[in-house]
Amino acid sequence: MTAGPDHSPFSSSFSGDGPRTGVVLSHGFTGSPHGLRAWAHALAAAGLAVRMPLLPGHGTSWQDLNRTRWQQWHGALDEAYLELDAQCDQVFAAGLSMGGALALRIAATRPVAGVLLVNPGLTVDDPRAPLAGILKLVLKSTPAIGNDILKAGMDEGAYTRTPVAAAHELNKMFKDTVRLLPRITAPVQVYRSTVDHVVSDSSMALLRRGLTHAPLDVVQLENSYHVATLDNDADRIFEGSVAFIRRVLQTGQEVGSEQA
Repeated sequence: MTAGPDHSPFSSSFSGDGPRTGVVLSHGFTGSPHGLRAWAHALAAAGLAVRMPLLPGHGTSWQDLNRTRWQQWHGALDEAYLELDAQCDQVFAAGLSMGGALALRIAATRPVAGVLLVNPGLTVDDPRAPLAGILKLVLKSTPAIGNDILKAGMDEGAYTRTPVAAAHELNKMFKDTVRLLPRITAPVQVYRSTVDHVVSDSSMALLRRGLTHAPLDVVQLENSYHVATLDNDADRIFEGSVAFIRRVLQTGQEVGSEQA
């Protein structure tokens, strides 16, 4: 019998050498820590302290998510950051999709050492998005956006429906996060799938325009879709993340570049 998705939070203590370093990690919209658990384990195996919370409204039902506000998602990740910050010399922020936007919010409001993102979202491309505040009154949910994975047999354990009221909150959070991007000064590394059916290149365009004071490094993923942490390029993300963290700790800054 196959076990179901593990939605529980993840936590590990620092066990490496050098500066006590932590990573606060965020899953995406309608997802859960299940989709990032292998990434969290890889960071922990490298000796890093890790905190990956289950965001409010996630890991239960899409109806629960419809009753949350975006400030609750940010608050949960910020609380996890503060927990790490009290124990570590340096803290990195990381996330997938909406979790990438939340990681960017942490980087804009807290003194992080660096940022790691996988297919970060900063805009909702659905033409109905501007109307979500009205649609939520008559339409509770729409078809799911989860499981955009090229690798066969993988399941991120996301909700089977997309809650409209929560999507309205997501849109508001994205807009507010874009406003904060110029505040970020820590180096940012992005893993970007060349084929992504959930987040379009418009989010990357907003990120490039907004990061006016932070070096940006983009690594292209040719063999994965949106949930790349469960896809064919997962090991590349995990190994590259650890290498990025070590370079930042050694040099204090990562030179931005575009990588194939």
